[in-house]
Amino acid sequence: MTTDRAPLSHTDLAGLLTEAAQSISGILTAEYPTAAGRSYLHPVLGALSAGPHVVGELTDRLEEFMAAEPRPATPAGLFTLASYASALGWLTESFAELTTAVDQICTRVGIPTEPGDLAFAATGDAEEEGGFDFAFSALELAAIRTAAEAAGLPPGDYVDVLSQSLLAASRITDACMEISSGLVEDTAYLLDEAADRIWIGGEPGGLPTLVRSLLAGMAVAE
Repeated sequence: MTTDRAPLSHTDLAGLLTEAAQSISGILTAEYPTAAGRSYLHPVLGALSAGPHVVGELTDRLEEFMAAEPRPATPAGLFTLASYASALGWLTESFAELTTAVDQICTRVGIPTEPGDLAFAATGDAEEEGGFDFAFSALELAAIRTAAEAAGLPPGDYVDVLSQSLLAASRITDACMEISSGLVEDTAYLLDEAADRIWIGGEPGGLPTLVRSLLAGMAVAE
């Protein structure tokens, strides 16, 4: 026989969102050892290694939240559920995009993306530094040549894949910061509501932050 429990308080619900925000923020400080031959992947490896664990952890917490008795039914509970689910969905999509970007980089340099042999494929002769689209100092050019040699890549190709890696890292950083910030805003909203009068009537101002961001993006796209 299942014994119904009292609905979670606003403080408990806010704690659920706070923990999620902290877990997502932690992705940005994750480190992963990078071999010299793969230095161009260093900007993304930390997030790439930590992300799946965080997604799995948040998924488990959401399932536990949904399995609790009684299930979320109060305005505050539904608000929390919508906030949490939208954050998890956004994070999952962002990591799918990161994975695709890394796969493209690996394909570019000839690393098989499937598990197994990760040896580099041949990439051709070195390019002249004068072909770069960036202005590098002599020290930077020397560092690029050294890193490219360790990676078995022409300097121009190395700069290209490193640029792609930095762009992918910037995108996942922006996504994690926006998701975490949205959860923090929703936490504050929950704690500011003394009475359980959240999200009544579907007023836009009462929707979770990331849901409003998504709706605003859809409106701009239209």
